[in-house]
Amino acid sequence: MLEVRRLSKEYQGPAERLAVLSEIDLVVGDGESVSIMGPSGSGKSTLLYILGGLEPPTSGTVLLDGRNPFDLDDADLAAFRNRHVGLVFQDHHLLPQCSVLENVLVPTLVATDGRDDAERQARDLIERVGLGARLHHRPQELSGGEKQRVALARALVRSPRLVLCDEPTGNLDRESADSVAALLLDLHRSQQTILIVVTHNPDLAHRMGTHYRLGVGGLRAV
Repeated sequence: MLEVRRLSKEYQGPAERLAVLSEIDLVVGDGESVSIMGPSGSGKSTLLYILGGLEPPTSGTVLLDGRNPFDLDDADLAAFRNRHVGLVFQDHHLLPQCSVLENVLVPTLVATDGRDDAERQARDLIERVGLGARLHHRPQELSGGEKQRVALARALVRSPRLVLCDEPTGNLDRESADSVAALLLDLHRSQQTILIVVTHNPDLAHRMGTHYRLGVGGLRAV
């Protein structure tokens, strides 16, 4: 379970502190999916980065299965993210010099609890995302939708508890976006992850089980 309590984030501006998030509360159970929409600048991506342990909150708590990642030192926090959090961004961020298989395996290479079946898991996921025939292709040989499928397989290769997606279909055409969205939810259901998607796309948002809007009034269910 993911529990967020009274989460706030501020940045120091040139003259005063800027409040980006204020008193956010959110609870998401195992196997549940959530979409978060809101205007640009409302703090959606900032919230996602905090939930993923990439950026600390100014105040409040984030608990994943009862553990607060921000209580950990830097090395343990990095290991926690690697083991328990999968991230999918609008830009796939694939390594251009690496094949599809090598890109999917990247999170396993830095894991401190190495799994003997990492390559088998990667190959299985690549098959599930429909790219079994492209194991050894480089990113420049793939379409935009195929690259995002690789990014999705990479995010799931460690079987994370929490999957966070920041505009995962934002750079895709309608057909590719629909395909990636359907695949994302299929993998979510099979792995029973906690799935949170930040998006401007109402079609993608409405595929999730629970819908929120982030704005001036904070985070509210819609």
